[in-house]
Amino acid sequence: MPKPLTLSIPHSLGRAEAKRRLVDGMGEARARLSTVAASVDDSWTDDRLNFRVVALAQTIAGHIDVLDDSVEMEVQLPWALALLADKIKNKVSRQGTLMLEKK
Repeated sequence: MPKPLTLSIPHSLGRAEAKRRLVDGMGEARARLSTVAASVDDSWTDDRLNFRVVALAQTIAGHIDVLDDSVEMEVQLPWALALLADKIKNKVSRQGTLMLEKK
């Protein structure tokens, strides 16, 4: 199994506001993914979001930890998608930063 994709996105929002924005953002992401995903599951435990997406017979699973000054993400990609890990990491990082920066 490929090593997990990890990334950290700094923020200055505080933990509660960053989590609120992620909760809102997951609703938007779920709506976008619904066109290609067979299932999108996510659940919060304290400040950790666990998620699992099944799309095109591929399963992506991981978690996001909301900290006081950053959001830490770890994702297990299937080997076919792991080949695109750098592109995926850049896109997720860019989208996450926008989510945490917008007013």
